Amino acid sequence: MKVLAATLLVAVIAIGLTLVCLTALQAQVPRNMPFGVTGSSPVVTAAQSAKVGGYSTSWDNKTYPNESAVMDAINQGDIYGAYITGTSSDTLILVPAKSFFATTEIGPVFAAAASKAGRPLAVEQVKPLPADKDPVGAVGGLLLLPILVGGLVSAILATKSTGKAVQQWRLAILAGYALIGTLLTLLIAGPWFGAFAGNRFWPLFPCLFLIEVTTAFVTAVLLAVLPAVVAMVVALAFFIVVGLPTSGSAGTALMPAYWQTIGGWLPPRHGADLIQNVLYFSSNNITTPIVILLAYMVVAGVVLGFLDIRARRTSAAAARTAVQGNGQTGGSAARRVAAVLAIPLLLGGLQQCLFASNYTSASHRPLAHNLPFAVAGQSPLLSEVQKNISLDVTTHASESDAKTAIGKADAWGALVTADGQSTLIVVPSISDLAGLDLITQFERVARSSGAQLAVSSYTPTPLASGDPFAIVLSMLLTPLLIAGYMSSTMLRTATGVPTGRYRGLVLLAFSVVFSGLVALVAGPWRNGFPTDKFWAVWGIMALVVAVVAMFAAVLQRLLGAVGTFITVFIVILFGKPSSGGANGVPYLPGFWRAIGPYLPPENAYLLLRNTVYFGGNGITRPLVVLGAYLVVFGALLGVLDWWRKPGLEVKDVSKTAEAASASAATPAGVAI
Repeated sequence: MKVLAATLLVAVIAIGLTLVCLTALQAQVPRNMPFGVTGSSPVVTAAQSAKVGGYSTSWDNKTYPNESAVMDAINQGDIYGAYITGTSSDTLILVPAKSFFATTEIGPVFAAAASKAGRPLAVEQVKPLPADKDPVGAVGGLLLLPILVGGLVSAILATKSTGKAVQQWRLAILAGYALIGTLLTLLIAGPWFGAFAGNRFWPLFPCLFLIEVTTAFVTAVLLAVLPAVVAMVVALAFFIVVGLPTSGSAGTALMPAYWQTIGGWLPPRHGADLIQNVLYFSSNNITTPIVILLAYMVVAGVVLGFLDIRARRTSAAAARTAVQGNGQTGGSAARRVAAVLAIPLLLGGLQQCLFASNYTSASHRPLAHNLPFAVAGQSPLLSEVQKNISLDVTTHASESDAKTAIGKADAWGALVTADGQSTLIVVPSISDLAGLDLITQFERVARSSGAQLAVSSYTPTPLASGDPFAIVLSMLLTPLLIAGYMSSTMLRTATGVPTGRYRGLVLLAFSVVFSGLVALVAGPWRNGFPTDKFWAVWGIMALVVAVVAMFAAVLQRLLGAVGTFITVFIVILFGKPSSGGANGVPYLPGFWRAIGPYLPPENAYLLLRNTVYFGGNGITRPLVVLGAYLVVFGALLGVLDWWRKPGLEVKDVSKTAEAASASAATPAGVAI
């Protein structure tokens, strides 16, 4: 019964995360998007009636008297863009700092509408993102991620590792941890990796501290008033499973209206708004997020203070008796508490720092490196483009041959030139970023040289209707990895020992059943991948979950609770950022490109993507690597569980440390 309850809990958390991510993020198109206008225009009407990725859009038009008023609204961070109607021509203003991906959608629909109406249109960008630090607007989410992790894990460890002994110092411990964690996060992201301008360091510091301490206080209150497992599940839902995907880091108005409303009640949304406005909007419009976060923090702090005072009074007599009986002083008790807390909090701090360093270094500035690119025919555009983007060019005899290379996942785009006309072919199903990058670079060169350039897209297997931007498979990777190591961890916690002769079979059964449920949610329900690929996707998902579960189980069998931490480090803190995700491996820095092929996440994603959208081409290496992991670690687990002596019983503190580690790792990849 305990085993069933443990695996069911893991399934609920991971499937919940899957559902929230898919419903909130799979089709990011304008929904009630604040947009500035200076007057009526048939272009605005036509553009806002157009569909994006097959989805209808909706807009919240704000009317301003003139362009100056529009700029004031933009500087306040109030609108995503604006359309300025002129006498003989119009101007479209885009605001990349508000949302990079919203800009990539607003620009084309308005340009197409203006062209169709025969209306000259100039496009201007204001509040551009810094190309050398944050070209796609990812830094806000990358800063929010480790801050939420730090607050969550510090509260779990500080509250549970020493039990009641820590209550009288709980607020101070959590605040002190948040102070140090915030400082380290900013030092890593800013001065070390250069993800934001130096003059934003100190304005960001109190904001991130407020977010982290709020997360810690609220989590600690939940742990104080609810059973431990219930409290951790609620905290995960509040800050991670629901809170992080609906934080709006990529653009709040790109989510469905109901998630915009729900997210508005949760701290992560206000944390994301606070970070964005401090980073790029001169700290305008930060009063509301600060007030709401302070309200959460103060209420949680008052409740914790009351509980701590009450607990201190009831335990005072017992403490005095204990001191008289064994000669222990208050100072020695405090030192004992500090000693018990030191290692768990150091491990939590290490996790926070690695979330900050690994995800920031891998994702804050995606630049193509040897991007596979096919060429048919001669064009002067290519050499000029290669001055600004690294391409791994292969030459083909014809457009048909170039498309064959694309169909094998050997090329991420192509340039076909015939009779003086060049056509750029982009491949939306292979990367959500490569197509945008290639179009930007080739159109820039074509404009400067006066050359003719047509752009077309080609998908060997059409994208599913519920995955217009080719991000669903990448989003599914996170719950699969989480379910893998959490199933092993919770099974170990439920049984009380890190062994059991049929544990491997239990984990395999869980992998099959859980993956089938995720496939049903993502496929038939949410149309996130072609339905004719259902059985293949189910099998691949089961393989991925089983690989991570076996890997975690072996490390836990050999190293106990430390094995859980090592699993999180390898799979989540190093494996996930090296997977490349929806951007693709060519957009990773060198270190991450080098280690990815040896770890499960990259191979899992490539196996899923190439099976679903590229006819099963290029899957030999992923299958071999994942198969090797499964066979080797499955065999080791069988040997350890059947022929070695049973492991030591899992102690309560170890259980808590493992649960905290698992909880902290849950967000990885949700905002990336």
